[in-house]
Amino acid sequence: MKILSIDTSSKICTVAVLEDTKLLKEISKDNGLTHSETLMPIIKGIFESLDLSLSDIDLIVCDKGPGSFTGIRIGIATAKGFQDSLNINTVGISSLETLVYNCHEDGIICSMIDAKNLNVYYAVFEKKLDKYILIKTFSVDTIDNVLSELLGCSSPITFVGDGAIAYENEIKQKFSDCKFVSNNDLSSYNLGLAGLSHFNNNECDDILPLYLRKPQAERMLEEKLS
Repeated sequence: MKILSIDTSSKICTVAVLEDTKLLKEISKDNGLTHSETLMPIIKGIFESLDLSLSDIDLIVCDKGPGSFTGIRIGIATAKGFQDSLNINTVGISSLETLVYNCHEDGIICSMIDAKNLNVYYAVFEKKLDKYILIKTFSVDTIDNVLSELLGCSSPITFVGDGAIAYENEIKQKFSDCKFVSNNDLSSYNLGLAGLSHFNNNECDDILPLYLRKPQAERMLEEKLS
């Protein structure tokens, strides 16, 4: 099975093509949040380098967030356009789930994305027998509330993501035996692996953006009107 994996949820635009679990090629470009200009040339380039076309793709995996509101919409719109053109299977995967594939040891994993102002997007998984099982669903809260809630989890907990980097000191104060990983970046290859797992488990729901909180502009307007 050939998989096209698209991640536009952060400032890095990254695309990968996989043959089942084998990475054929991955391209990442950090051009800021200019994904509307960057994404299609990357896809075109990766297809040309592999002598493939969209008709060779069996599954499209797309990051559905959380992350950049605009970036997420660009990635999902592209995936849906490809899906409609050739009736290709698609899977939406959260950034938080993609991050846990950076962790290779069994145990409890908390993925965190910095949501600014002492807030994080987070989810908790357990890696067991090469499977990543969601045990606390995707949410957003203050770092203090998240860490207090995690006290009820089995230890040690492995933390991953830029939220783990931003609040490393706070985490270590709560969990003396916690672990961190060296790679905290989102990977379109890992996104493809997560998507393949969902596909094999018949979890191919329609791709919808995972917005865990309102856009900043909308929040600022509500504050102004309150």
